[in-house]
Amino acid sequence: MGEQVGKTVGLAGAGSIAFGTAALLHKAGHDPMLWSPSGEGTSELADGAPLTAIGAVETTLTPRIADSAAMLARDNDVLIIALPGYGHKAVLDALAPHIKPRHQVIISSHASLGAVYLMQLLAARGVTVPITAWGTTICTGRRQSGTEVRVNTVRSRVDLCTVPEDRSEEALSLCQALFGDRFQPRDGLLAISLSNLNPQNHMGIALGNITRMEQGETWSQGQNVTPKVGRLLEELDRERLEIAQALGLEVKTIFEHFHLSFHVPVASISEMNQQMHAQGNGGVGPATADSRYVTEDVPYGLVLTAALGRLTGHPAKLHEAGIQIFSAMYGRDFEAENEILKALDLGRYDLDDLRRAAKTGVLRQPASA
Repeated sequence: MGEQVGKTVGLAGAGSIAFGTAALLHKAGHDPMLWSPSGEGTSELADGAPLTAIGAVETTLTPRIADSAAMLARDNDVLIIALPGYGHKAVLDALAPHIKPRHQVIISSHASLGAVYLMQLLAARGVTVPITAWGTTICTGRRQSGTEVRVNTVRSRVDLCTVPEDRSEEALSLCQALFGDRFQPRDGLLAISLSNLNPQNHMGIALGNITRMEQGETWSQGQNVTPKVGRLLEELDRERLEIAQALGLEVKTIFEHFHLSFHVPVASISEMNQQMHAQGNGGVGPATADSRYVTEDVPYGLVLTAALGRLTGHPAKLHEAGIQIFSAMYGRDFEAENEILKALDLGRYDLDDLRRAAKTGVLRQPASA
């Protein structure tokens, strides 16, 4: 029967990133399936309505729809986790019993050692598959309705790594076959965790614009990365880069991030965002305080960076302050909301344990356990 060019790809998620990624896959000749864990996100598509992508990706498709995690795993060879970090643990728990050695898993984007968490679940069943962690999503966008997504940009560079490490080449080939030559291999999961700039950027943007979010205004994100917000983003980035350097890891800077993601010349972060705004791809800021900029990125982004800062002896004081300030504003303990780190019981491990797990995907039980 000759090798099929198109691949069957199951996407766990039905938001802007899942819709945008499905559109990209379809344009590249692959066959996406969407699964909404609640069922609500795909109800119109399940009734036969086509999915339309506009903006940086223009296409219409009729994706396959899964009604369960079991169906998503059964009917696809590649599984992509494409929903906010606070949904990852429940989805990984649902998928893990159905993953078989034939599968490859991609986490888009990787949140708080989720690849380690999934590897532990699979190891308990005696199953090993390559799990690829992306430092960010392949695209950005905004879901317009249950059948339409506006894709703002398709990234020209996405950092990735794979556990176990010896499956890296195979996984990189898969990602290139699905999405083209846009991937930058990084040295393990800690590098990927520190490659995701969204949490620190969203923290600065949300702190500077929280009243706009609360009042439901329509506002340009790029335009409102004003000089002082831009300087905060640069200082947050300095903390992250110090932690990466202490770990001997090479990660991209915030300047490279905006340059590669949004195709603007390198300048100050505020100036780059003003340029993005002028080009029409500065994005629209959140119109609600109940935004993943806070509810996902604080517990699943800032909390891990802060933990790595403490472990390396390079405390990320601005990150720590941000967690506390948002917790105070929202009346929530965002540090306690990270379900993955809680399940891994990260406090039992030291830096060497984490370094090994970043390559193997497995956290060995501490000797004292």
